[in-house]
Amino acid sequence: MLEPLRQGLPPLDPAAVSNAASCALPARFEAVREARQFTRRTLGQWDVGDHFDDVCLVVSELVTNALRHGLSHEDSPRVPEPRRPEQSPPVRLHLMRWTGRLVCAVRDPSRESPLPREADDFSAESGRGLFLVDSFADGWGWHPLSGNLGGKVVWALFRLRTPAE
Repeated sequence: MLEPLRQGLPPLDPAAVSNAASCALPARFEAVREARQFTRRTLGQWDVGDHFDDVCLVVSELVTNALRHGLSHEDSPRVPEPRRPEQSPPVRLHLMRWTGRLVCAVRDPSRESPLPREADDFSAESGRGLFLVDSFADGWGWHPLSGNLGGKVVWALFRLRTPAE
């Protein structure tokens, strides 16, 4: 999942992750609140206070986009239908921290590219969330997943202050 993060960035060795946490999110819009609460708890445990609000905002946008655009109509949160226990939740939030970096990644079952809105079209309904992600994160991107997972991951990177800074 982290391979595309290595492209154009300083090395991010998966073995050097200081902390990692993830949570499964159900196909309902309340999952955005759940993702924010999970992020707040996790960042509080990791003592990552300097980007707290920015990270929570970005997580909210990434999860909202996954629920709105990354699910098929039968999984759509607009039609709340209980999932069978054997089905895996369609959206998953991953938080990974290295000494100087934090990555928020949201996985969804769609392989479609996330499309940011045009800079001169602020009235457009779609794509404003990715504009916020671009504004608050130090970098973001996406990549399709292969194998049994399928779908895609949309990620945002935050540079953290190290104790020496």
